[in-house]
Amino acid sequence: MKKIILFVLLFLIIKVEAQTSTFFTVDSLFAKGRYQLALKELNNVNKPSFLSNYKSAIIYESIDNFPKTIYFLEKALIFKDDYQTKLKLAKAYQRIKKPIKAIKIYEEILTKDSLNLVLKYQLGKLYLIAKKGNKAIYTFKNLIIKDSLNAHYSYQLGISFALKKDNNRMINSFLDTYRKDSTHLKAIVKLATSFNKLKEKDSTKIFVNKGLEIDNNHITLNKLKIKQLYRDKKYAEAIPFLLKLDTITKNDTYSTSMLGRTYYNLDSLEKADKYFRKLFSLDRENYKSFTYRGHIAIKQKKFISANGFYKMATFIGKEKRDEEFYGLGIVSYEMKKPKQAIINFDRAFSENRNNYKALYQSAKITDDYYKDKSIAYKKYLKFIDFFENKDKGLTEFVKKRISDIKKDYFLRGDKLD
Repeated sequence: MKKIILFVLLFLIIKVEAQTSTFFTVDSLFAKGRYQLALKELNNVNKPSFLSNYKSAIIYESIDNFPKTIYFLEKALIFKDDYQTKLKLAKAYQRIKKPIKAIKIYEEILTKDSLNLVLKYQLGKLYLIAKKGNKAIYTFKNLIIKDSLNAHYSYQLGISFALKKDNNRMINSFLDTYRKDSTHLKAIVKLATSFNKLKEKDSTKIFVNKGLEIDNNHITLNKLKIKQLYRDKKYAEAIPFLLKLDTITKNDTYSTSMLGRTYYNLDSLEKADKYFRKLFSLDRENYKSFTYRGHIAIKQKKFISANGFYKMATFIGKEKRDEEFYGLGIVSYEMKKPKQAIINFDRAFSENRNNYKALYQSAKITDDYYKDKSIAYKKYLKFIDFFENKDKGLTEFVKKRISDIKKDYFLRGDKLD
């Protein structure tokens, strides 16, 4: 009997030593980057164990083969309920974009380790990925109770409220983040963009400037700064920000387009034309590049060129092209083609029924060109019906012409339809 027991013990010792030797070889091969040979060694293990499966998972994880990583981690957990293995399994599920499975593992771990704030924080972010807004809000609120000074918890709570479209509490959470950490750039950017959407100019300006102090090259903040300066017609101040953005985002249509528009508003027409030509080379569907080249040509009194640019814009453009047809109307008028001008202004108004200037120009040229004033009269009436409060000067002129036309027809005894 003693001999049998001794034999069994000796057999087990030899087996353990054999496995230990195998794992030593595996570790050595893996350390040298020979992962295929290491996997071959593990595959040849006669009796799979927790360790053989775990080591296989680690190797597959190192080469980003996450489906295989998951397969071997799950096999390892059959042999042993291991904390670190579960964490690795949850992270592997995250890598293959299966947050629900990762959430299940985290929730299971936290039932036994509820004080693990790091894990709870990761779970909260997973709830956000899985669009579980209410659970995310509950988690981050709970974390703030545990650690009220942690700015990241407040920031993630703001993201959670954003998921639920609760804008007021979202902004309050980002403000709370900023109060805890005045260098929290992500919160500052969220505040700047949120206040910009709410048209809160002063608040937007404060957080844009705060953010640019931290990261002078931040693309979103630079765009917001440019938008503010452009809106306030501070074109010269906008140029340095645009040039900087143009170097950061090479071949980006936004900075190219805005440089063209800004130089145009500064009457730097050659520079503006340069950027609009570049804009079309970057985006062949951007018909506004031709629109502005038409505007530039009009300023330069090059009406034939302007006509060509506007026509190209109307040909390429698929959206509202009232600005382009309005430009063609001006060109036609300058080239002494009143009939064509009327057609173009009418087309501009048909493209955009809010373009009151197009309707006014059509009425005015019709009034000047045709002896029969009834057509112009109808257009003037339409202007008053829809746009009486748009432009005081134009409205006064239109009302006077309506009155004069009515009086003239009355004195001549003609009927005015």
